[in-house]
Amino acid sequence: MNRRYFLGLALSTAATPVFARKTFDKPRVLSFYHLHTEDRIDVTYRIGDRYQRSALQRLNYFFRDFRTGDTIAMDPRLLDLLYDLKITLGDPDARYHVLSAYRSPATNNMLRRSSSGVAKKSLHLKGQAIDIRFPDLSTRHLRDTAIELSRGGVGYYPRSNFVHLDTGAVRQWRA
Repeated sequence: MNRRYFLGLALSTAATPVFARKTFDKPRVLSFYHLHTEDRIDVTYRIGDRYQRSALQRLNYFFRDFRTGDTIAMDPRLLDLLYDLKITLGDPDARYHVLSAYRSPATNNMLRRSSSGVAKKSLHLKGQAIDIRFPDLSTRHLRDTAIELSRGGVGYYPRSNFVHLDTGAVRQWRA
């Protein structure tokens, strides 16, 4: 091993934590507007690799079943997906419009009776799904970008103007 190689390796090893800390500790902020409750929330849900417990609790309530008031612990991977989606879209300050997130079994059964597009074992029941849109972005573009991320299910509902995202298996559909 020559001296330059050794010094370069030592310097890069010493500098790595400094560079990693700058990007890794960056706070992850999400903003939402719920179309049914008219609630708004802006929350730093994660800093570095640590999810912020109080922020997750606030989001669990925000994403509650608006028909029953029931809550569940939402899948943090869904939040990471939403964060990465808005960054990929190039709009870090974007505010998601939420149509539906958690659904209680009673709500899911009621919706299944009135619509053929509601799954019996919907990931909404597990806190792993959300139906969203952006007011100034086509749902088609939102869908296409979510599909490119390849991180779960992406459903496209052009007549109802929303995109379904979930943390289940990678798949896509149009209704």
